[in-house]
Amino acid sequence: MAFFVKNMISNQVKNLGFGGGTEEKKEEGGTSDPAAAQGMTREEYEEYQKQMIEEKMERDAAFTQKKAERACLRVHLREKYRLPKSEMDETQVQLAGDDVDLPEDLRKMVDEDQEEEEDKDSILGQLQNLQNMDLDTIKEKAQATFTEIKQSAEQKCSVM
Repeated sequence: MAFFVKNMISNQVKNLGFGGGTEEKKEEGGTSDPAAAQGMTREEYEEYQKQMIEEKMERDAAFTQKKAERACLRVHLREKYRLPKSEMDETQVQLAGDDVDLPEDLRKMVDEDQEEEEDKDSILGQLQNLQNMDLDTIKEKAQATFTEIKQSAEQKCSVM
């Protein structure tokens, strides 16, 4: 197994162009078969390549899905705060297809925020806000403001 890993690493370095590729081909007898170069049979090499391609496709699909979810979140936030739309985000969501949606936790948060905003915007919400206000505090603030205005006016006008 160690030989296999060592051989794979050395082959990857050679493929990058860091030297040594032509010397080893002469030693092996000039074989150009990649499976033999990595110490595998042809079937093992094909299975390995197929597995690598499948894993890459899965990673790419997961990455595209995450990018689309983020774009979807940005679209929702732009709608919520009435910001200009982004063509890039809308394109990203369209590329991922119809299966893109906000993650469940974020959906709950957005729904709760919308309910709170709707409650605050309604007439009943405004009435509840009035009931929650402390009338004594409002009276004190109004009295203090009136006193300040009166004193300011007295200083400016000598007739009073």
